[in-house]
Amino acid sequence: MTADATRLHTLLDSDAPLTWVLTGDSITHGLVHTQGERNYVDHLHELIRGDLGRVQDALINTAISGWRVVQLLDDFDRRVAAWRPDVVTVMIGTNDCSTGGKFPVIEPAEFAASVTEFVARVRETGAIPVLQTQPTIDVTDAPERARIADFAQAIRDVATREQTILVDQFARFTELGEGGVATDLLNDPFHPGAAGHAVLARELARALGLQPPADQDRVLPRLEERATRGLGR
Repeated sequence: MTADATRLHTLLDSDAPLTWVLTGDSITHGLVHTQGERNYVDHLHELIRGDLGRVQDALINTAISGWRVVQLLDDFDRRVAAWRPDVVTVMIGTNDCSTGGKFPVIEPAEFAASVTEFVARVRETGAIPVLQTQPTIDVTDAPERARIADFAQAIRDVATREQTILVDQFARFTELGEGGVATDLLNDPFHPGAAGHAVLARELARALGLQPPADQDRVLPRLEERATRGLGR
């Protein structure tokens, strides 16, 4: 267990209210592709402020569709620091890996350097950084994002070096896709649908140790059921 994980568990065991900032790109922004159902940030909100009874906690979603990590760094004050967070989660890289569009092509090492800077700046605020890898992509229909696995590995490498909490969504989606792409969890080649967001929320909760008492455990079983139904299993 990392020092960050130990610190998070200590905070969760206390009565002190926490401010959570969840940031990233369109997947965290969570618009359109759930088709009216909840995105993973919404699920986390109900889990933390509902089932866990942490009613004074605040969850703030500052993700913006289409963004890359360099934009998060450029707008760090608004996206992160201004909220005086205790915990900051970031899922980024789906746009960074692209070789198409208006942005310059970058290499995984450049991406990793920017993510490392992001972690350092989060820690300067006093908050706990949480890194998430990206979900898998159907690269047959999104060939410009064929490097997604390399950028997921870059996140893992940063998490190892910086001893951050890691939520390996890429590995979980690969597992549910039985070694390939879990297309039933996606609404298009790279945006999770409602079932995919249920998986994202469940994996984030597992990695952070967000487990309510049995008699208050409503959200997590529903997430399991929604993901299973989405996969047709």
